[in-house]
Amino acid sequence: MSVRDDAVRVEALSVLSAFREQFYRCLTARADTLFEVTDALLCTDGPVRSPVDLVLAPEHRRGHGAMYAALERGRIDIDRLRLALTATPMPRAADGRLVLAVDVTCWLRPEAHTSPERILCHTYGRGKDQAIMIPGWPYSVVVALETGRSSWTAPLDAVRLLPGADTATVTADQLRGVIGRLIAVGHWQPGDLDILVVVDAGYDVPRLAHVLGDLPVQVLGRMRSDRVLRRAAGLRTPGTNGRPPRHGGEFIFGDPATWGEPDHTISAETRLYGPANVHAWGRLHPRLTRRAAWHASAGLPIIEGTVIRLEVARLPSGAIPKPVWLWWSGTDATTADVDRLWQAFLRRFDIEHTFRLLKQTLGWTSPKIRNPHTADRWTWLILAAYTQLRLARPLATDLRRPWEKPLPPDRLTPARVRRGFRHLRAKNPSPAAAPKPSRPGPGRPPGRPNTQPAPRYDVHVVRTNTSWADAKKSKSTNPRPRRRDCGSNGVSGLTR
Repeated sequence: MSVRDDAVRVEALSVLSAFREQFYRCLTARADTLFEVTDALLCTDGPVRSPVDLVLAPEHRRGHGAMYAALERGRIDIDRLRLALTATPMPRAADGRLVLAVDVTCWLRPEAHTSPERILCHTYGRGKDQAIMIPGWPYSVVVALETGRSSWTAPLDAVRLLPGADTATVTADQLRGVIGRLIAVGHWQPGDLDILVVVDAGYDVPRLAHVLGDLPVQVLGRMRSDRVLRRAAGLRTPGTNGRPPRHGGEFIFGDPATWGEPDHTISAETRLYGPANVHAWGRLHPRLTRRAAWHASAGLPIIEGTVIRLEVARLPSGAIPKPVWLWWSGTDATTADVDRLWQAFLRRFDIEHTFRLLKQTLGWTSPKIRNPHTADRWTWLILAAYTQLRLARPLATDLRRPWEKPLPPDRLTPARVRRGFRHLRAKNPSPAAAPKPSRPGPGRPPGRPNTQPAPRYDVHVVRTNTSWADAKKSKSTNPRPRRRDCGSNGVSGLTR
């Protein structure tokens, strides 16, 4: 091992130790038990199936009663923990900018009738283009993305969506807080490249860009394939009466006759999907109406951006590939910008790898928790555990199974880093104090039933004042392309 490698390991060990100390200070009640539960998450062999299994790990020196009491009555300083997560080293794109991704994932609780604040969550069914609404707790998660092919991200924030909350408003406030903390800790300084925020379909990308317009942010997101945008209004002919037009001609995603010549065209060869063709058109904006998010605005703004169309030749599954439409909040894009943007959007799907690890390996959604505030507490423990895995990457060794291929140190997956975390923990002394001797309480006397059953709660359902018959009568007769979404056959795994 070279001197440079030794310096890197020493620096990584110092950063990991500092974060563990900061994390312990964020635990304001029952800190020792919560900290040891997090260590047990990192050191347990195999996936976490239930929190009670963590009590059997040698890193957890307390009983199962202390663990349940800590999850129910423990306290975490969330603002301080958010700042500690942001202060860690951040991954960056190839050009040095910060790239953030935000998405909503659900903690499904279909049979938890005694759990409040449940919402119908959109989940995909077994059939093609089928969706099922299942009660649960949706969480909006913000992560920082790496460059290149990787399953690592840097979680920065998680917010549970309350019943009746507007997802776009919650996401905008969440991103504003994350970007403010990134600026406060020095990850972004005046003169740096703007932070790129990448979102998938389901978000109102122009609205998000308009709300975050006062921040050093660019927004990139996918649009439905049935959208209709407008071009910039042309110059007014001298002597024309009446109000000048605010919108130009239509740009219909489903009608190639309205596209015109693209401003930029890129052809690239991909590893799995063959040739990829990218076309971009500049200065396109949606035509806003006085409803929903814009009803309180004094005037409807013109939000111009760049539209990017990505199309590939084939898909590994054999399904027919569908084009992906992207909208970028910037204007006057160059060919290099377009080439960078469509690849940055494909890196957004790394957040799905993080969700899968949190749920299937660290057991984020495995506990049958009744109180949603307890679920929030458990969620932050999971994010702190994942952050420790990310900081331990330069220190981990490849403990692979006999049938697994060897990987270089910089290509280890989070699951492989977790296998050797028990050895790394020995080099990081735990700030948790030793448990004190205690005796279990008497509990409920035998034969006496529980006379105070838990209250039951209904699932929150969004209701509208317009009936189905009225909506059918008010259906527009304007000939427009048929609504067709991109679906699940997009190029989510496309890489160069």
